[in-house]
Amino acid sequence: MQMKYSRLFKACLLLAVSGAAMASSHREAPFITGSPKVDGTDFYMFRSYEGVAANGTGGRSDFVTLIANYQPLQAPYGGPNYFQMDPNALYEINLDNVGDAKEHLTFQFRFKNTLKSIALPIGSKQVAIPLIQAGAVSNLNDANLNVNETYTVKVVRGDRRTGVAQDVFKTSGLSTTFEKPVDNIGSKTIADYAGYAAKHIHTVTIPGCPAGMDQAKIFVGQRAEGFAVNLGVVFDLVNAPAGILLDPAQKDIAGGGGGNNDIQKLNVTSIAMEVNKGCLTAGNETVIGGWTTASVRQAQLINPAPGAGNTNGSKVGGAWTQVSRLGNPLINELVIGLPDKDKFNASMPKDDGQFLNYVTNPTLPALLSVVLGADVAPKNLPRTDLVTTFLTGITGVNKPANPTPSEMLRLNLAVAPVPFANQNRLGVAGNALTPGGTDNAGFPNGRRPKDDVVDIALVAMVGGLCAINGSGDGLKLNSVPNVPSLTSKCDATALSTLMATTASNGLPNAANIHDGVDQANVRFLTSFPYLNTPNSGSQ
Repeated sequence: MQMKYSRLFKACLLLAVSGAAMASSHREAPFITGSPKVDGTDFYMFRSYEGVAANGTGGRSDFVTLIANYQPLQAPYGGPNYFQMDPNALYEINLDNVGDAKEHLTFQFRFKNTLKSIALPIGSKQVAIPLIQAGAVSNLNDANLNVNETYTVKVVRGDRRTGVAQDVFKTSGLSTTFEKPVDNIGSKTIADYAGYAAKHIHTVTIPGCPAGMDQAKIFVGQRAEGFAVNLGVVFDLVNAPAGILLDPAQKDIAGGGGGNNDIQKLNVTSIAMEVNKGCLTAGNETVIGGWTTASVRQAQLINPAPGAGNTNGSKVGGAWTQVSRLGNPLINELVIGLPDKDKFNASMPKDDGQFLNYVTNPTLPALLSVVLGADVAPKNLPRTDLVTTFLTGITGVNKPANPTPSEMLRLNLAVAPVPFANQNRLGVAGNALTPGGTDNAGFPNGRRPKDDVVDIALVAMVGGLCAINGSGDGLKLNSVPNVPSLTSKCDATALSTLMATTASNGLPNAANIHDGVDQANVRFLTSFPYLNTPNSGSQ
């Protein structure tokens, strides 16, 4: 009986550790599970690398790409309505370009779904069709679309609710209304979806930017899920000996050598922007912090007798109320405790002191130790390495001059972009472990699609950054900027015996741990919007 209980306990822990990692932040909190249209799943922020030379110049190197993904786990065949954005919601990309944990630049997206009520003559009657399309689709606002989805964008400087707001507009024609492509219904409806979607990449002008830096690109539409994880095989991997997870030769054992995983067969909706870096900075500070949020009206009243139309099921009112927040991947998913997940989604970075214990004393390493049957938890409590990595930025990499500890994705715009083929999938950690490494442009210095954030997070959680930090405090991880009360000894002595053991490649096990799916093998585009064409509904 005791053995059966132990196995059951480990299985429950396995579900908590593995099942949550379906996207970097998907269905991660109790409330948001019932509101998928405003569920932020991934946030990317990186120097654009389209056409960039090996030295980081040329091409689109003067631009920064921002991508906020919403509506997780979209089945390609999910008709007949598919996955329109919520016209009653406010989607935002927030940027702190000062380092004080407050937004100073915000891009706001609002959506509108216009029903055409296409009807067919059936006998002597005109009868409305039940589908969102009435034939093949190939153009913007195609005549065969029964529902046209459009959106507007505002740029707000200062507080996102009380600051100065201006309309972003098309450079050609000056329109403030942008078309969104319909989802990839299938090849008979849309023969060339890649070409069709490309027509919806809008060249825009962002008012208030410095002269010559106000031109940008915007795309909002369905994309293939780019986050790599294979749920079923992850179960087997964690149940296998820990040695499998520590063998770098098996880093894509679940992906079959091609980065394959269950959710890559699904889609998401991306809000993507490519903005000149000079438009995003303030003064001499080169580090920007970013996060995406979604808000809904505080009150909703269900209409007991909705009239004709496609948006009459309820009435909303009241102040905007934030229900989703995402900066660094996996924070609310695997760091914040269950009682505080809804609170985190409703919070702002300036108030993150209330969540500090989850970072200084994380539970995930202890859970991993139970599941793997081996001690993997570092001993350097409080975990100054994690606080620095996720709440202030790493000195010399992505720490602003005077940071206020807060959770957000930080990107140093002074670090040159790296061409896709040369990117290290382990980001900053991988670069530090590579002799002569030249790629400090990856996570946690921003996040690129190719960055294997699950493996990087595992390396960080089991103390891999302490092994890199060394006895000389090379990454300045023994303390936390502006929090003198937090100190620890973050070096190789902090690692557990198993994690400190040197593997056959000469690296400690803490630097080799992985989840069995290699993010680097996932297919991406090498140009904006970078995430791949969505899976077809009729494939």
